[in-house]
Amino acid sequence: MTLASKRVRTGTYFLQGNDACGEGALAAGCMLFAGYPITPATEIAEFMAGRLPRAGGIYVQGEDELASLGIVLGASAAGWKAMTATSGNGICLMQEEIGYAAMTEIPCVIVDAQRAGPGTGIATKSMQGDVYQVRYGSNGDYSIIALAPSSPQEMFDLTIEAFNLAEKYRTPVFLLADEIVSHMRERVTIPPAEKIKLVERKKPEVPPAQFVPFRAQTPDGVPPMPSFGDGYALPVSSFARSDTGRPTTDYQNQARLVQRLWDKIEKHADSIARVEEEGLEDARVAVVSYGSVSRAAKDAARNLRRRGKPVAFLRLITLWPFPDERVRDLARRVRAVWVPEMNMGKMVREVERVAGKYAEVFSLPKPGVDIHTPGEIEQALERMLA
Repeated sequence: MTLASKRVRTGTYFLQGNDACGEGALAAGCMLFAGYPITPATEIAEFMAGRLPRAGGIYVQGEDELASLGIVLGASAAGWKAMTATSGNGICLMQEEIGYAAMTEIPCVIVDAQRAGPGTGIATKSMQGDVYQVRYGSNGDYSIIALAPSSPQEMFDLTIEAFNLAEKYRTPVFLLADEIVSHMRERVTIPPAEKIKLVERKKPEVPPAQFVPFRAQTPDGVPPMPSFGDGYALPVSSFARSDTGRPTTDYQNQARLVQRLWDKIEKHADSIARVEEEGLEDARVAVVSYGSVSRAAKDAARNLRRRGKPVAFLRLITLWPFPDERVRDLARRVRAVWVPEMNMGKMVREVERVAGKYAEVFSLPKPGVDIHTPGEIEQALERMLA
């Protein structure tokens, strides 16, 4: 068996979401996984412990979540694609290093299999409570990318996309799953390796003596990134810095640095953001959802359309950066938007920010454990269609 076949097991399988995530990481070229066991993400660590060493990579169990992400960042700075997986409790502990990764522009993939909270909560039940935590959890201003899979197939596909985006934009990228999607079992198709598009980080094109570590010379705002050992200077202090990497305290440098960290993602939101849409052509009411809840929301919208009700469905695949233009376009077409989610109302605030000028926006919250049923969503939407 070749190394390539150990990494990409082409075929169709019946897989749990967490195992599909592991398959996606291997296919994306992940060379190191470091993590600490935590429900409902532990199966990802178990999968990587078994498969990654046989595919030429390294598995490390960190002593805790903070150490695990530190190992991932060190491996990434050395040129390896690297990933960790945890749940909301672990994300709490990782926040210092998430901010460090954003500031030092070290690519990494962080899988968050969300569970009911707050605090220890219910380890074996689902929630969508970490939406703001992954976006705003660390201090200061920066932007990150978060993708929300709704099936085991997307646990595979979006893990690859998460690595590609991390490498392209030099940023932490979250795969924001939840317990339901992580433990769901469905058919997953893995394409041949040559059909899988992979993105590698930009490398310097000048000699080491001419290299300025954090100078972005292209419109995307992303500087090239050498690896430790390449012979280039790569400062990794998280102090505010000039383009050369020297610590600085003046306003001009701070403004330029933070603006670039923000703009390199937010100014490319339209190209990063992905959504799934149905029924926009004649809709009067829409339902916007993401993750596992979107499965119930799609069924509800389809059931209503079969009964002649003009209902649109929009699923957020990219949560951050928020797809403003796609949601705004939806709002211009309808008179009301409902947002079901397994929390007390988080993404509905983003929908209201973007869509509130054009349509009424309503929250349909559930605090975890039980997912929305299609019937519950149908009842809410029908009140606006009476």
